[in-house]
Amino acid sequence: MDKVKITLKDGSVKEVPKGITILEVAKMIGGRLAKEAVAGEVDGKVTDLNYEIHKDCEINILKFEDENGEEVFRHTSAHVLAQAVQRLFPQTKLAIGPSIENGYYYDFDSEHKFTPEDLQKIEKEMEKIVKENLEVERFELPREEALKLMEEKGERYKVELIKELPEDETISFYKQGDFIDLCRGPHLPTTKYIKALKLLSTAGAYWRGDEKNKMLQRIYGTSFPKKKLLDEYLHRLEEAKKRDHRKLGKELKLFTILEEGPGFPFFLPNGMELKNTLMEYWREVHKKAGYVEVETPIILNRKLWETSGHWHHYKENMYALQIDEEDYAIKPMNCPGGMLVYKTEMRSYRDFPMRVGEIGRVHRHELSGALHGLMRVRAFTQDDAHIFMLPEQIKDEIKGVAKLIDEIYTKFGFKYHVELSTRPEDSMGSDEEWEMAESALKEALEELKLPYKLNEGDGAFYGPKIDFHLEDCIGRTWQCGTIQLDFQLPQRFDLTYIGKDGEKHRPIVIHRVAFGSIERFIGILIEHFAGKFPTWLAPVQVKILPITDRQAEYAEKIVEQLEDQGIKVEIDSRSEKIGYKIREAQLQKVPYMLIVGDKEEESQTVSVRSRDNGELGSQKVEDFVEKIISEIENRTLNTIEE
Repeated sequence: MDKVKITLKDGSVKEVPKGITILEVAKMIGGRLAKEAVAGEVDGKVTDLNYEIHKDCEINILKFEDENGEEVFRHTSAHVLAQAVQRLFPQTKLAIGPSIENGYYYDFDSEHKFTPEDLQKIEKEMEKIVKENLEVERFELPREEALKLMEEKGERYKVELIKELPEDETISFYKQGDFIDLCRGPHLPTTKYIKALKLLSTAGAYWRGDEKNKMLQRIYGTSFPKKKLLDEYLHRLEEAKKRDHRKLGKELKLFTILEEGPGFPFFLPNGMELKNTLMEYWREVHKKAGYVEVETPIILNRKLWETSGHWHHYKENMYALQIDEEDYAIKPMNCPGGMLVYKTEMRSYRDFPMRVGEIGRVHRHELSGALHGLMRVRAFTQDDAHIFMLPEQIKDEIKGVAKLIDEIYTKFGFKYHVELSTRPEDSMGSDEEWEMAESALKEALEELKLPYKLNEGDGAFYGPKIDFHLEDCIGRTWQCGTIQLDFQLPQRFDLTYIGKDGEKHRPIVIHRVAFGSIERFIGILIEHFAGKFPTWLAPVQVKILPITDRQAEYAEKIVEQLEDQGIKVEIDSRSEKIGYKIREAQLQKVPYMLIVGDKEEESQTVSVRSRDNGELGSQKVEDFVEKIISEIENRTLNTIEE
């Protein structure tokens, strides 16, 4: 029997019979792996488990936990959804059904309007298809036969897709039972792998995202290989609904978005307190790290945006206007202005590294359908910094930025992971520049002992980058911090410095953000803390609650004591019962309530109640002030327990 050599993920090499499938390789390695396997990778290409091996190659067995494995699992789930819909509503035509983050969707053209009750029926039909354990088989047809098959089935959207494929391309399909779908694959071997599934919602979607085309009906779903994983995911969804920053932002009077300015948030007094506290913290850590701060104009002329490349490559996202019959644009990013600041004087190698920060207001034209509270807006504040340096300083500066971002995220209790994206196909700069830059980034991460995921070919066209993905308390990830090396802007703006040799040289530039968009970061913080901000961040840190009007004077005296120490304090002097006032303060998620009655006034104390820990008992005002100031100054995450 002919043999082929396969190299496994751990580097080991095995001789196996020619024609063996990926699933058979998994069984050969171990029963558990075979049970958990959902797909394979052959020489880096994702394949079905029943893919046959006919030559020497590298093999990786994918499980659901692997990103590509999860994608295959969810893609097959989308096919099960489509099959269930066509069983129940036979006249339905199929559009597309990809896997997406945390699930999948399928777009349908149906005269029937899908209702929540229909989703329950479709879900039951999907479960039935799973139990039927239908084999998922791949087959290929020449172009003309493929067109004929889809035309006979009346699948006009599939016909349109086939016509756009190259004429000499063989077309692949996947079949499960009597259901056939045009698809590149790969897929699970059978439908039984999908142990737990849930349909989540419906939405309208134009065919191909073009509003000139017909509006289709999109059904969203998710699926898992274990019911426990589905239950955990649905719990996280429920938790996310409770934490929705749009709902909490309204309840806590932090921000609002009005019809007069869609995508342009209005920050209310409480929201501004929060935003200003964040910016004060930003300024403090950056000053300590050797940054200077600048401010660049919001509106600059067309010539600048042509120099930066934005006028030709980003214009559809920019707001343009005319001043004195000349074209201008509102800045969508701070970088070009930062380059002009650099050019205000001649620089020397002795000036480096130059760390220049800017908390800059930027505007981008986002489509109305993409807007989402503070997470996706048209006007936001970006905490940019540009570091100008010598080639030999790259590694140390990258390490400095990574440490600073780590310090910031740790302060808010976030865990995070790091991804390094390398040179894309369409890139600027020489091989030497890219090799130097990528090596410096890798070495910096390795010296910091920061594990990272490598995204080959996913860097920006002007340089490689490091992205920081923070994880909130319910397990969602958000890409916020970025470190990007840039070869393009220094060339476009002809940035130079005088080197040791007395000649002009071009500096290396790092772009970096920590918060990213401060508005979006606030949205993340609201959801992460469910509105219960740590005391140092809270817009109102203490609420004074007099039991009756008799304590008004004593309560005012306490307010003065706290305000003198810089504590953010409010008094609830309404003629309401104390229980009502406490409930209101709890709903406003104020960290501390100080209850004052006749007994407290007589003993010159306060009865302290913590939002998180309940009653803390009677305390001298001075003792309470000392504890809360320590909590604020140290920016601790937890409130006083006793």
